[in-house]
Amino acid sequence: MSARPSLLDELAWRELIHQHTEGLPAALAAGPVSGYCGFDPTASSLHVGNLVPIMGLVHMQRTGHRPFALVGGATGMIGDPSGRASERVLQGLDTIHANAEAIRNQLSRFLDFDGPRGAKLVNNVDWLAKLSVLDFLRDTGKHFSVNYMLAKDSVKTRIDGGISYTEFSYMLLQSHDFLELHRTEGVTLQFGGSDQWGNITAGLELIRRAGGGEAHGLTFPLITNADGSKFGKSTGGGSVWLDAARTSPYKFYQFWIGADDRDVSRYLRYYTLFSHDEITALDAEVRSAPEKRTAQRALAAEVTARVHSAEAARVAQEVSALLFEKADPQGLSGEALEALREEIPFAGYTAPAEGAPAEGIDVYQCLTLLGIAASRGAAKRLLEQGGVSVNGVKLSAADRTVGEDRLLRGRHLLIRKGQREFGLIHVP
Repeated sequence: MSARPSLLDELAWRELIHQHTEGLPAALAAGPVSGYCGFDPTASSLHVGNLVPIMGLVHMQRTGHRPFALVGGATGMIGDPSGRASERVLQGLDTIHANAEAIRNQLSRFLDFDGPRGAKLVNNVDWLAKLSVLDFLRDTGKHFSVNYMLAKDSVKTRIDGGISYTEFSYMLLQSHDFLELHRTEGVTLQFGGSDQWGNITAGLELIRRAGGGEAHGLTFPLITNADGSKFGKSTGGGSVWLDAARTSPYKFYQFWIGADDRDVSRYLRYYTLFSHDEITALDAEVRSAPEKRTAQRALAAEVTARVHSAEAARVAQEVSALLFEKADPQGLSGEALEALREEIPFAGYTAPAEGAPAEGIDVYQCLTLLGIAASRGAAKRLLEQGGVSVNGVKLSAADRTVGEDRLLRGRHLLIRKGQREFGLIHVP
């Protein structure tokens, strides 16, 4: 049996290292360490941009170390100025606490919290809320000169446009977090994105000045798409969230299916736990048969299953096969039909309109209810042109109604106009 790779070897193979402190390799080689990464609860959900640091904690645990996930219930009330051009809008305490709890639940899908070496969730409100201003200034602020803080990129980039004292103090609060975890939990490593290097090294400086002790930092690269655009935005430009209520499992799955061939090999390394051999084989598929999108399918199924569930991934695959691969709607599961209600126009069938046939389900009415046809006359012309299918069967001009024996499970009719326009009718 081959030896398990070291944390740094694994992260390096997956191209997940931007930089790290000089002594980190020796510290990791000496035995298990505890390390942490912080997550800002300024929204009620994490998004795909948070997946790299999350996977960093996953790899840490898989290589024998102990991960800590810090939810910034206190620092989230201020907001990190790193990578921002303007001040954040401050949120209320109740909102921040609710967001922190939601993020705790999302992180629990990735990390094993059981056993003495299990991952641990911490919230910095537990210690920062108890810290008085005077104690903070005496015990933390005295270790940092203003010149030191002004030299950090997160501050330098905001000087011309202005930065409030609130955000200016953020690196000191994050440094205090590192010191607190170092003292109480033996944490000696902090992870973060490449824009966090200044905050991480400030924490190392505080640990050194406040009593010594070895500590290290590691940052991940900024992830961009092959075309240079920012990773993590949907086709509509919005964030892709890990919360199913904000980004449905189907849309989440489609985000990954849409990965460019130039990006998918990197994303398999970043966002999955596939082995080296599995990823190498998928890389080969990208080169030999890109039209099959085998790598994208594997990526989408794996990440959707981890974030939502294996069942959610299965349903997303089923819906995707129907809408884009002409799968037979007769085989749709009840769960897929429920998911379709949220993804395509949906309407409940009502009592037949005046002039409708007395028996059967009126197709003209279905088309107008869904907005596929603007009027009954337009619906009639669509049928005459052969442009409408119901439950996978093309209709003719004579097919003004369909019988209830044609309903899919759950009493649905899937209506398609052309190749890509769909609607779903539920018949009570």
